[in-house]
Amino acid sequence: MNSFGRIFRVNIFGESHGESVGINIDGIPAGLPLTVDDFLEDIERRKGGTQKGTTPRQESDMPIFKSGVFNNKTTGAPLTILFENNNTRSSDYQKQRAVPRPGHADFVASKKFGGFEDYRGGGHFSGRLTVCLVAAGVIAKKLLALNPGPSPQVEKGDGIKVKASILEIGGEADLEKGLQKAIDAKDTIGGIVECRVTGLPLGLGEPFFDSAESLLAHAVFAIPAIRGVEFGTGFAAARMFGSEHNDAIADMDGNTVTNHAGGVVGGITNGNELVFRIAVKPTSSTPKDQFTLNWETQQMETFSVKGRHDLCIALRVPVVLEAVTAIVLADLMMLEQRIARVTLPSSNGE
Repeated sequence: MNSFGRIFRVNIFGESHGESVGINIDGIPAGLPLTVDDFLEDIERRKGGTQKGTTPRQESDMPIFKSGVFNNKTTGAPLTILFENNNTRSSDYQKQRAVPRPGHADFVASKKFGGFEDYRGGGHFSGRLTVCLVAAGVIAKKLLALNPGPSPQVEKGDGIKVKASILEIGGEADLEKGLQKAIDAKDTIGGIVECRVTGLPLGLGEPFFDSAESLLAHAVFAIPAIRGVEFGTGFAAARMFGSEHNDAIADMDGNTVTNHAGGVVGGITNGNELVFRIAVKPTSSTPKDQFTLNWETQQMETFSVKGRHDLCIALRVPVVLEAVTAIVLADLMMLEQRIARVTLPSSNGE
């Protein structure tokens, strides 16, 4: 339900307008240096209100360690981090309770949980909870950097690096132009985000159901608003010849001349760059009038969403995509015993 992973296992909890949201992470090696400062950069990247086109709701999002850290080092016990919700306007949602918002989980959540769900701000279904994923991603990325595993890139000292970026918004590579489309239409808009991982060792992933792509896709679709994922050439592969799509192996390290597979073959990483893209839908909470059901009158009526919302969710997705990618890869690395249970100090004393 709310848990993911086998060794590096995360459990997410909380609601958008509850007291706090948080994450519990089991399987973190002991001795990993960890302070609040480690989280600030990525948390800032995820925040709304700091860039054009994002929600004006702002939270400090300072991580509060409740367990698993002692003397600025992980203890090996489960780590619990809380993020307080201090900037909520729940009345916005009480007023529109009679009309489940199109594109949101309001209707299905009410049916599934018998009307007992916390509907304020989307409750447990809210993108607010992605701050918890980002926190887990900070730790996972740190583990990947400290325990990169053998690969040609790592031998050069690069380590495993996870980086996501926005390719387009509203079909436009010019992000400002794409965002302007939404502004002009007084509507919301979607986008495409790409993730690239370098330094991965060969051999991560298990056929069939725990293939690297299967696990990554599972984690990716846990991010609210994701509508598609493609690896390597993705859907374009359907329009290619086999001889054109196949990646010729260039050396005994597994480096390939091309990378149409996106770094995964047979569900197993092949040592090349991992490349995949995701499609992010337009924000469901659009200011435009919509014609939809009022479940009190059981009639359709004109309705507009109130509250504070992102014009384009894709703007805040890259750091979340990096996080879930790192979570999956850290778990796979642990399954291959490439990450030790105890993190030893480096030669420079860090």
